[in-house]
Amino acid sequence: MPMVNRENFCIFCRLRCHALYASPKQLRIGKLSVDNFAMGGGLLYWLFMRIQLSHTFKDIISLDNLLRGWNGFLKGKRNKKDVQVFDRNLFDNLYDLHADLASHTYQHGAYKAFAIADPKPRNIHKATVRDRVLHHAIYLILYPFFDRTFVHYSYSCRKDKGTHKAIEQFKKYSTKLSNNNTKICYVLKCDIRKFFASIDQNILLGILSLSIPDVDIMRLLKEIINSFHANEAGKGLPLGNLTSQLFVNIYMNEFDHYAKHGLHAKQYVRYADDFVLLSHDRAWLEKQIPKIEYFLNGVLCLNLHPDKVYIRSLVSGVDFLGWVNFPDHRVLRSATSRRMQKQIAENPKEETVQSYLGLLRHGNTERLTKDVLNLYGLFREKNSE
Repeated sequence: MPMVNRENFCIFCRLRCHALYASPKQLRIGKLSVDNFAMGGGLLYWLFMRIQLSHTFKDIISLDNLLRGWNGFLKGKRNKKDVQVFDRNLFDNLYDLHADLASHTYQHGAYKAFAIADPKPRNIHKATVRDRVLHHAIYLILYPFFDRTFVHYSYSCRKDKGTHKAIEQFKKYSTKLSNNNTKICYVLKCDIRKFFASIDQNILLGILSLSIPDVDIMRLLKEIINSFHANEAGKGLPLGNLTSQLFVNIYMNEFDHYAKHGLHAKQYVRYADDFVLLSHDRAWLEKQIPKIEYFLNGVLCLNLHPDKVYIRSLVSGVDFLGWVNFPDHRVLRSATSRRMQKQIAENPKEETVQSYLGLLRHGNTERLTKDVLNLYGLFREKNSE
């Protein structure tokens, strides 16, 4: 049997991920089928030798786990009116939720939509308290399992990770590649267009099914995933669900493994829909762009943002996760700096300023730190008059 070429491999991944939820028409792509393929190395292992979730549906819906879900959900929300209403009859509400889940009559409720500026406009969809408690209960079971399958250099919405550690890893890579800033280092920066709104729900369910053998768990996840759609049916995850944070990491984990085992990218960092590849070879990075596009589009139905894909030398400055990174220092992005000062002017509270000062400690921001402190001091004097 011949080894698979890259085009057939992408189609193979689509077939594999669609196997449980796609229609027969979706599974027929030309004359290709799963039997056409042979593959070796890390990608074959990732496709077929995945560990299986040992927890059952009963573990998720148990009253004990639902109560743990409630306690996790409650943090920072005690003063919310809808949370207080649910809390008044907490055990009755949890028992009713458990009963609906156990009898397979549970249906996810509607979402309340609102917009925020963070800094660009984002549409947030908030589920009911009942549904969010269930999201937390599911997260308690699924997150520890799936986190073990994620590559080390995925930093979004994971314990002991985050933007600062992603930036530090970027710094380690660039220092190593540039031989302590004595050689040129190039960075391929990519951003996925309309990330949450573009998640294909059938593909997500297919990926989940590769690691979750319990049919009842899959039925519950399908109910939650299909409870929302963005611009078209079968597309999108809601910004606001705890489960969405986990699901997008599971979804992009397919690309993470492709980047490491398929592209053989030794210096790769991803945070949500932003990712970078570093190399001393600009030509090699240029060759990876069409491969990345082909995999993201052909396997995951995602597209790179055409205006946010570029290759730059580190010397010229690389904008990544809000910081412009240089060989020996980093500075805060200008737009972030202006937004910070505007928010302090509009809301000059000490906790707001301390939060920003904590952020500024991660870069070369002595002058900006002084500006923030001076601005805060000015408003304190004005308010005390």
